[in-house]
Amino acid sequence: MPIATVNPANGETLETYAAMDAEELERRLQLAEATFRTYRTTTCPERARMLNRAADLLDEDQRDIGRTMTLEMGKPVVQARAEAAKCARAMRWYAEHAQELLADEEPAAADVKDSGGSRAVVRYRPLGPVLAVMPWNFPLWQVVRFAAPALMAGNVGLLKHASNVPRTALYLDELFHRAGFPAGCFQTLLVGSGAVDDLLRDDRVKAATLTGSEPAGRAVAATAGEMIKKTVLELGGSDPYVVMPSADADRAAEVAVTARVQNNGQSCIAAKRFIVHTDVYDAFLERFVAGMAALRVGDPLEEETQVGPLASEQGRSDLEELVDDARRSGAEVLCGGERPDGPGWYYPPTVLAGVTREMRIHREEAFGPVATVYRAADLDAAVLIANDSPFGLSSNVWTRDEAEVDRFVRDLEAGGVFVNGMTASHPAFPFGGVKRSGYGRELSGHGIREFCNITTVWHGA
Repeated sequence: MPIATVNPANGETLETYAAMDAEELERRLQLAEATFRTYRTTTCPERARMLNRAADLLDEDQRDIGRTMTLEMGKPVVQARAEAAKCARAMRWYAEHAQELLADEEPAAADVKDSGGSRAVVRYRPLGPVLAVMPWNFPLWQVVRFAAPALMAGNVGLLKHASNVPRTALYLDELFHRAGFPAGCFQTLLVGSGAVDDLLRDDRVKAATLTGSEPAGRAVAATAGEMIKKTVLELGGSDPYVVMPSADADRAAEVAVTARVQNNGQSCIAAKRFIVHTDVYDAFLERFVAGMAALRVGDPLEEETQVGPLASEQGRSDLEELVDDARRSGAEVLCGGERPDGPGWYYPPTVLAGVTREMRIHREEAFGPVATVYRAADLDAAVLIANDSPFGLSSNVWTRDEAEVDRFVRDLEAGGVFVNGMTASHPAFPFGGVKRSGYGRELSGHGIREFCNITTVWHGA
C-alpha cells in the first residue's frame, strides 16, 4: 500500500510520500536509543510542562488538523475537531496525574519484616523506545492515548502510522517537537507495514503497542513473542448493545444511532449488534431504523454532515460483501444496503434484521455504518447472543433494574460494560478487551504502567 493522502470523498490522490530508507530508519533508531538515556532521567514536572505545551498547541491547531484528518480518512469535520480537543484533554490529564500514578509503592511493613528485610519499595521505571503501530480510524486519538502516558513514564515513542494518514502522522512528529520534547522522544517512521517485523526484531525497540486488525495483531504478537517483548494489542470489536424492558426505549434508540455511526461506523468500540428484549423489540426497532434512515450523508467537510465516506474503497467492498452475504442468507434489509452512485467511497446507514449464526456478519466485524438487530426472549438469551462473538472489546446495557445490571456485569465477556449510555474512552478509565479483541490495557494508571519496568527494591535488615 503506497504512503499517500487520498481523499475518500472523491478518490483523489492529494499527496504521495517516499518511504524512509534503511539509512534513515537506522538514524532514527540510534536517536531514539540515545535520547532515552537522558530523557529517562527527567522529572515528571519537566515532562508535564512539555506535554501541557503540546496540548495548548493542539488546541490552537484544532481546525487545521481537523481538516487534515477529514481529508485523509473521511470523518465528518465536526467529529475530527472533537477528536483533536479530546487529545488535548488527555494530554493534560496525564500531565496532571502521571506523578501520582507512577509513585513508589511500599509493601506492608509486616510483609517486609516477614521477608527478612528492613524496607522495600516497588518502583515504576521506563522501558525504552516503544514502537506504536497505529490505525487510520482515529488517527490522532489512537496515537495520543499511547504517546501521552508513554512519554510521561519516561519512554520514547516510534510511530508507524497507517499509510493513508501520512499528513496526520507527520503533524504528530512536529507537534511534540514544537512542544519542547527533545529530538528523538517521539518520531514518525514513514514506512510500510512490511517494515514492522524488522523494527520489532531490533534490540533497541523494547516493546510495542498495536491498534488494528486481528491479522496485524497476530503478526505483531508472533514476532514480539519470539523476541520476548512486551506488547499491548487493541484489535477488532463487535460490541453488543442490549436493551431490556425497563429501559427508556426512546433514549436507547436515539443513542443507538450515534453509537453505531460515530466515525462513519468505523470504530472498534462502536455498537454493532443490537440485542433487544422481545417486549420492546418492535418499538425500539421502529425508532432505530427511522433514526438511521434520517442521517445526513455527504461531504465530510460540510458542518451538517453526520456520515461521510468510508476510508477506503476496499473497506467499502468488504462491508458490501458482509451485507450481501446476509441478504442472500435471508436477512431483512430495513434501510440502506445499496451502494450509492457517484464518486467517493460512501455507504448508507444500514439496518439488518433476521441475522442468524450462519451469516458472516454475525461473526465478523462490520467496519462501517451497518447494524444488526436481534430479538432476545429474556436476559439469559440476551447474554448468550452478546457473548456469541469472537470479540470482547466493550458492551452497552440499557436497563433500570440493578439486578440485571449485576448479571450483565458478571456475565458479559467484554473489557467494558457501559450502562444506559454508549461506550466511550476517557483517560481515567482502563481501555481494552478480551478474546480476539486483544490484551493489555490503555489509558488510566493501568495503561501508563503497561510499558514500565515494575521494579522491586529490597533492603536487608
